[in-house]
Amino acid sequence: MGTSQAIQAVHVSHPAPRGRAALRSLGALTLLALLALTGCATAPPPTPAIDPAPLIHDELFAPARDVIEPDKVMAISPRMRQFLHDRLPNSTTGPLMLDTRDLRAMLLDALYKRGDLQLEYDAEMTRTAAEAYDAKAGNCLSLAMMTAVFAREMGLPVTFRQIYDEEQWSRVGDLQVVSGHVNIALARRRTDFRVLGEESSLVVDFLPGAQIARQRAMAIDERMIVAMYLNNRAAELMSQAQTDRAYWWARAAWLYDPRLLSALNTLGVIYRRHGETVLAERVFRAVLAREPANVQAMGNLVQALRFQDKLAEAQAYDAQLAALQPFPPFKFFDLGVAAMKTGDYAKARDYFAKEIDRSAYYHEFHFWMALANVGLGKWDIVRDELAKAEEYSVTSRQRQLYSAKLDSLRAKMDRPTVKSR
Repeated sequence: MGTSQAIQAVHVSHPAPRGRAALRSLGALTLLALLALTGCATAPPPTPAIDPAPLIHDELFAPARDVIEPDKVMAISPRMRQFLHDRLPNSTTGPLMLDTRDLRAMLLDALYKRGDLQLEYDAEMTRTAAEAYDAKAGNCLSLAMMTAVFAREMGLPVTFRQIYDEEQWSRVGDLQVVSGHVNIALARRRTDFRVLGEESSLVVDFLPGAQIARQRAMAIDERMIVAMYLNNRAAELMSQAQTDRAYWWARAAWLYDPRLLSALNTLGVIYRRHGETVLAERVFRAVLAREPANVQAMGNLVQALRFQDKLAEAQAYDAQLAALQPFPPFKFFDLGVAAMKTGDYAKARDYFAKEIDRSAYYHEFHFWMALANVGLGKWDIVRDELAKAEEYSVTSRQRQLYSAKLDSLRAKMDRPTVKSR
């Protein structure tokens, strides 16, 4: 990742050239976890599967400060339209006469390869499509939405794809974060020139090295995408201890699309942080009523039960959780940190390696792997792991920190050694 991220624009069964721009990860937070997802094509509001009345309590929170407008999350701005007009002048008015170039590739080249936008991956805040364009930065969800909005304006059919088996856990303070992954598939316009035997969709993935041909994906609609954006904003505000603001975003996310149970889980964590433990328990049970094996909601429910001294029931759920998830996120990392404190760097290295084996792109694991190898005197590995920590960072501040540490290490390694007599 680093300051210059990679985007893949390939046909499903073929590798493609790599250009400039972004990575991955929808950030979503909970006391144990919030799962963020993503999707396309506006659908009618789904019928709530759960009665919202017992779960929504506006009276417990300060009035909303933010203007929450779901309809504007994927709206195109005048500046975005001007960009298309300047860079792809015929793209929105009809087929390019006698032009066999792929409009999809032309769009991706304009956005990510020519370098005018200098787009950068930044997971610090989830932006709307227009905000990502203005900031020239965004996380996976923001960049996918922005690209989709441009494609839609050009008349290109767009499908958002939720990718299975690509979740990553991380920590923000005392919150654990589970990040999902999405990408988009672009089809040709019906009027465009087609190559005989060509794949019907071009998959654009913001994760460097993604094995697109092996991905298991499910198409999801634009309504869920918007709900995911709202849920991400709730999670980000909660991580900043802005619980009242976070409530209104999580509320909006779940009511906008009740299928997004991660938003309901977020709501439960907000209640728990606000001191409403009984209400939080009710919310987590509502999630488990729909998804009995949801490990995020189950872990959060265990904490809520323990806080109320319902220890027997908490223990029962804890046993279920252990069966579903025998090695919880950060288990090996915590053991590695403990080994570092005792000076057992070899054991720490082995524990960190186990975490990296199941979460290869989390920057903090690589940073601690570097620290363990400092203790072992393995300086080449230290340098490589610091480089990975920088590459896999998800905010500009993290990249700057790791870059400075890496530069300092390189300077020390390049400095000549002079022996005095």
